[in-house]
Amino acid sequence: MSPNRNWRRAILGLGGNLGDPRRSMAEALRALDARADCRVAAVSRLYRTPPWGKTDQDWFFNACAQVETTLDAEALLAACLGIERAMKRVRKERWGPRTIDIDVLTFGDLNMESAALTLPHPRMTERGFVLKPLADFAADLTVEGRTVGEWLSRADVTGIEVADENVEWWRTQD
Repeated sequence: MSPNRNWRRAILGLGGNLGDPRRSMAEALRALDARADCRVAAVSRLYRTPPWGKTDQDWFFNACAQVETTLDAEALLAACLGIERAMKRVRKERWGPRTIDIDVLTFGDLNMESAALTLPHPRMTERGFVLKPLADFAADLTVEGRTVGEWLSRADVTGIEVADENVEWWRTQD
């Protein structure tokens, strides 16, 4: 790693409910960590969560990760979407079943809205399945004027359960 690179912190949300979502999320995190322009700095515990939005589908596995990157926000999103495509993610319906989903939730203190990306993620503060894992390592992170912990205290976390206490769950080769 070059010392003159400008490393920035981003927070990602990961999830899935088709195939083996735990393996898919772990593979996605390892793929990001293997890039020269990204490194995974923190990962939440793994959570099992009820479906949100479209509720007639299997439960999800969800996690959050902090990455450090030299990419800009849209390039990081493109890298994440490339990983999704390589893992055969198919986008059929909003909030529908998926093998893997990687969302860029925050990118430093950046506030932006483009055709491809809105930061911070516009619905992250109302989703318990995002806030609960994010609070594992970033409860004091301020988003939209409140900390993640404050948003979490207001969120519906009904049914959300820890699936793996070990924050290194993503490093193991199943």
